Amino acid sequence: MKLKYSAELDPQFSPMAVVYRDFLEEVKKTGGEKLVIGIERNNGYVSTFATTVFAENSGRDQENIEMTDRIVKSLLWFRGGYKIIIAGSKIIYEAIKKAYAKDGSRAFDNDFMSGVYERDFEVEWKPIEEAPVDNEGAAPVGRHLDGCRIGFDAGGSDRKVSAVIDGESVYSEEVVWFPKLNSDPQYQYDGILSAMKSAAAHMPRVDAIGVSSAGVYIDNRIMVASLFIKVSKEDFEKRVKNMYIDIAKEFGDVPLQVANDGDVTALAGAMSLNENAVLGIAMGTSEAAGYVDKAGNITGWLNEFAFVPVDFCKDAMVDEWSGDYGCGVKYFSQDAVIKLAPAAGIELDENLSPAEKLKAVQELMENGDARAEAIYDTIGVYFGYAIAYYSIFYDVEHVLIMGRVTSGKGGEIILDKANKVIAEEFPELSKKCELHIPDEKSRRVGQSVAAASLPEIK
Repeated sequence: MKLKYSAELDPQFSPMAVVYRDFLEEVKKTGGEKLVIGIERNNGYVSTFATTVFAENSGRDQENIEMTDRIVKSLLWFRGGYKIIIAGSKIIYEAIKKAYAKDGSRAFDNDFMSGVYERDFEVEWKPIEEAPVDNEGAAPVGRHLDGCRIGFDAGGSDRKVSAVIDGESVYSEEVVWFPKLNSDPQYQYDGILSAMKSAAAHMPRVDAIGVSSAGVYIDNRIMVASLFIKVSKEDFEKRVKNMYIDIAKEFGDVPLQVANDGDVTALAGAMSLNENAVLGIAMGTSEAAGYVDKAGNITGWLNEFAFVPVDFCKDAMVDEWSGDYGCGVKYFSQDAVIKLAPAAGIELDENLSPAEKLKAVQELMENGDARAEAIYDTIGVYFGYAIAYYSIFYDVEHVLIMGRVTSGKGGEIILDKANKVIAEEFPELSKKCELHIPDEKSRRVGQSVAAASLPEIK
């Protein structure tokens, strides 16, 4: 594997985009055979990915398994689902089935997806002649600016709400709260209701409610959300899952739409740019993402980039939560900055919180410290190659980067280096894809209007 840009502080970095490209080139030399991967989720929606692999029993089955493992993992966390369908090689199918068993190496993925979709996790084989086909559920969500709307953004440290009349924010407020510290969901319920009532008080009526929140939402139900991390499983089932639906009833039978905050950020960017095919990526406590497709739709995909592998190197840092290696959370979050600090020759006080460690590096960066610059340069290399990998699965013309890691001079370095990587290593992608850092103030205002625009008034 030859890279035009190496990661200065991480010489073993093996970007998925290049490893996969090299794999396909090797397969092409041998002829290979077709493989189709399907991921099934709610309402019978299916996302598929077709590729080629080495022929079975050609002596290269292990290479097939290792590459397919990474592609399956990516597709699963990009799209979300409770069933993996392998059409083609039975050897690959058996390996994937073993990995995704309840006691397999991907047990975390099995458990997470079972909880989200409320179905037992499955891995199924089909002959290539019966390969699954796409059945997607993308729908035009958002950009509805008529009427009197509430836009609510549920953050982990503060909650934001706006009253929006015919597309104009006439009132907004931010309130500090502590949802992640409270085990009684009445705290979150009361906070959300209070915010919405304060917005409603500044309008003659409420025609619709749009909600932006971190987590996974299906049909406006809360399936997974960090705001309720302290809430027991029993209380989550009884009192949390339908919380937004229940709160909306307080305002009458008005349309409600709840969406992942990453998708709403991407929607806000699409509205601001007046463009579609927008991928939004936030580098903060973790790596969050959202997507608006070429038709301007929110897709209903999971878009949990934190668990998507971007580094093929098996010696890459392991994510403590999922137990997997090379995943985005360790490359595009405050964890990435902390991980690279020792290699840059920066000693960080172990008594500091992760956020404080990030701030310490950012202060060095603002003062022109070359060691800090090397950290952001390395993240920029990571990011350029990652965008190329993401573009295999997403039709992307605009990428918005945001979050604490991208603030200040460091963000400019990340953007500049990522652009150079894409231009030289992936020239075709460079012709169609632009990277942007949105202005923080306009992003916040845009986010509230975008959230409010989610539901359609019928």
